[in-house]
Parts: sequence; structure tokens; C-alpha cells
Amino acid sequence: MHRFFVRSLLLALCAGVSAVQADEGAVKQAMEAFVGAPAVETVKKTDFDGVYEVLLKSGELVYTNENVDYIFDGRIIDTKTRKDITEARLNQLSAIDFSTLALDQAIKQVKGNGTRVIATFEDPNCGYCKRLGKDLAQMDDVTIYTFLLPILSEDSTKKSHNIWCAADQAKAWNDWILDGVAPKAAKCDTTAVDKNVAFAKSHRIQGTPTIFLADGRRLGGYLPLAQLEQALAEVPAK
Repeated sequence: MHRFFVRSLLLALCAGVSAVQADEGAVKQAMEAFVGAPAVETVKKTDFDGVYEVLLKSGELVYTNENVDYIFDGRIIDTKTRKDITEARLNQLSAIDFSTLALDQAIKQVKGNGTRVIATFEDPNCGYCKRLGKDLAQMDDVTIYTFLLPILSEDSTKKSHNIWCAADQAKAWNDWILDGVAPKAAKCDTTAVDKNVAFAKSHRIQGTPTIFLADGRRLGGYLPLAQLEQALAEVPAK
């Protein structure tokens, strides 16, 4: 009797899992039929009754029901905890394994004991990158890896190459970002910058600045200094 019960329970659980997978597959098929293209990355049933999360290949997160009767493009807020469920999920989906970053392709700066670590992807002509630079200049006990990511213009590429080829990369970057002193013309192997652009494309880094913390979390866009300090404080100690 006991073996029969366990076997029946396992079959029921497997059937339940298969049903969920079938539902998610059907949602993906219906969504792509509506869009008219294979645009769906993943489909996942949420904890909310009848609501499915749909991650598009563009990086957008939308919601629908199991019959795809409607598509909701917006944020889900948990009214009990006031937590932005959508933002938390996007951060989870966009996180990376920090150890996969090719740190030799970045400009390294160590401030104080350098115990806190962040990586930034920045365009030298990005206004918010300049604001971030002024904030980072006020921080202590942090190691900063700046990946040059020229995506705004040809001039961004030129400046990125000149900064990367400078005798003192960190000084050339700070002189420009903080003081507006343009980097001097310089030549060297700029393959690292090209690799940064390729990495950004493969990881949906579409804007600058984009910040990664040591635990892999992605902070898209500029954050005021206080919020950046708070985010760093939440990184688990190693």
C-alpha cells in the first residue's frame, strides 16, 4: 500500500510539472503567433493566479494569461511588501557571473583598501557617466573596473581608443570625465574596446552607465551616490 501511494504521488507530481511545462509552451507559441516572429526568450508561470511572465528576446518583460487573451506591459507591485516584483525579476534575469568579466579589458582604479568591487560599462560622451564619475571620485575603499563602451558616436570610439592607449589610462579617463580635458591622440591595440562592445551586445547592455556589483547584480543607469553606497552595502561579504 505504501509503495502504491508513493508511486501514485510521484506520478501526480510529474503530471503536474508536465502540465506547467505544456502551459508555458502553449503561452510561448501563442505569444509568438501574436507577434508574428520568434520573439520569446522564456515563459514562466508566476506566483499570481493565471499570470505568466514572458521574457522577450529584446530583454523586455511582459505578462499574459494562459490563453494570451491580453498582454500587460507594466510593473507588478506587491501591495503587502511594496516590492516591485518586475524590477526584482529583471535584476535577477540580467545578473551575471562577475568572474566571467574580462577585467584585463577594463581600466582599474583602487581607492583606499579597495575591498568593495564594482564594474562599470561607460561611454566617454555619456552625460550620466560624467555624473557617476564625480560620485565615484568621492568614494573610498572601492576597486573600480571601467569598461570603455563607445556606443553613442564615432567620437566616443575615438576618445575610447585614445584613453585606452594612454600611458596612464586611469588619469586619461578621469581627466576627461571629471575635468573635460580631452585625451591626447594615441595608438595601440584596441581589441579590448571591440570585445567590450561585443560583450555588451551579448548581455543586453544597451545603455551607459551600466554597473555590475561583485555579487553579479546589474544596476542599469545612473544611481545617486547614496543609492550606490546602499547597493554596495547589500553585497554579501566573501
